[in-house]
Amino acid sequence: MNECLFCKIIEGSIPSRKVYENENCFAFLDIFPANKGHTLVIPKAHSKDVHDTDPDVYASVARTAKLVADLLRDKLKSDGTTILQMSKEAGWQTVFHLHIHVIPRWEGDSLHKPWDIAPARDEDLEEVSRLIRG
Repeated sequence: MNECLFCKIIEGSIPSRKVYENENCFAFLDIFPANKGHTLVIPKAHSKDVHDTDPDVYASVARTAKLVADLLRDKLKSDGTTILQMSKEAGWQTVFHLHIHVIPRWEGDSLHKPWDIAPARDEDLEEVSRLIRG
């Protein structure tokens, strides 16, 4: 039996509050919401993270996240949206089934950016650019 929490939600053995569903994806309210309407969008077929996911599957999940973002904005009258995808433990992933967080935002809500914005040094950018280009 698959022990994946999100696979169990898809199969219906764990209840969820569905927001949206299509042939390839399922979207449901997060039980630990960052804000009202915080929704998770997942592929129905199990994959662990962005690195384990076929690009076409990821594209389908991203398209669905966009549809869900618009739905939440329209229904909840939010002022903005934050969309996050976290992969692997070091990337803050806690449930190892690919998912995208769609979080409605309102002016003055209590959420904050997860990192401090600071300019990079040009030599650091050049070094990373060289490593990526090979």
